Amino acid sequence: MVKFIVRRLFNGSLVMFGVVVVTFLLYHTLPGDPVNMMAGNSSSMETRQHMREELGLDQPLLQQFVIYINDLSVVSVHANTEENKSKYDYWLLLPLGEHALTLKSPYLRRSFRSNKRVDDILLEHLPGTLWLTLVSIVFAAIVGIVIGGIAALNYGSYIDNFLMSSSVLGISTPSFVSAIVISITFGYYLSDYTHLNMTGSLWETDPIYGRQLQLKNIILPALTLGIRPLTIIAQLTRNAMLDVLSQDYILTAKAKGLPPFTIIVKHALKNALNPVVTAISGWMASLITGAFFVEYIFKWKGIGMKTIQAVEYLDLPIIIGATLMISGIFVLINLFVDILYAGLDPRIRLN
Repeated sequence: MVKFIVRRLFNGSLVMFGVVVVTFLLYHTLPGDPVNMMAGNSSSMETRQHMREELGLDQPLLQQFVIYINDLSVVSVHANTEENKSKYDYWLLLPLGEHALTLKSPYLRRSFRSNKRVDDILLEHLPGTLWLTLVSIVFAAIVGIVIGGIAALNYGSYIDNFLMSSSVLGISTPSFVSAIVISITFGYYLSDYTHLNMTGSLWETDPIYGRQLQLKNIILPALTLGIRPLTIIAQLTRNAMLDVLSQDYILTAKAKGLPPFTIIVKHALKNALNPVVTAISGWMASLITGAFFVEYIFKWKGIGMKTIQAVEYLDLPIIIGATLMISGIFVLINLFVDILYAGLDPRIRLN
């Protein structure tokens, strides 16, 4: 098991290194001068040159890549200067003459637009994305399992055909289209009945009462984001239930005279959820990336909305920082799922 975890960690590290290389090349090939974006066209040549030196843009490309990796690495070596001490968030610093071996948080540079640290900006918006993803997958899992179970118990009927046809529509509709339709329908035309808003975040600032929690604002974006995984989960539950209901132990349970509810919930559904759990774990990572346009349409304060705003202003450090953070979360979730599967099924470790 230890070898399996080490191997998965190594594979995950290779993936992250590939993402770092791609984002670095993206940073240096996109049109526009980062110094002009930060300093403005009215700045002096001396100011631009100083900023260019601070960003390391006056160095050869390979040297810039080494500086970039050094900034992102938790363990790194930097010049032991007061400027670096204020620039990096050190956890531990061991002086080595003019340089120092450091243990620090990854440095994602600063925003071109606000000059704030990118990691502070992303961490401020990360909880909104995580809460939206969590509520969406819980909603999708509960409703999808119920719909799939109802369809399986009514196999071949009008109910089954209607539910499965609706699931195909849910899979086919892009999230940004669903977001627009749901926002306008329930947040505008039916707002007098639903009491929901077209846009809003989990926390809103009121000029009188201050910062307040607005749970109702998560309903529409979570519904929108959860539609596609809901339909997949419903189809998987239906197919798994049909397979389980034809097994001999279910027929034996019926012959013993067990109540239908006990047979369905305790015996059939319990054994039919294995592929559903696999789908849920896979969708957890996918929903984080799929939340970008949903957040933007609903003005939900999350990484997705902040990243799209950064694209509008060509704020490259935020775009690249968000890419790295989402990639890291994606790799960690898949690593956790792989370890969980290996713990449950030893055959996976052998493969």
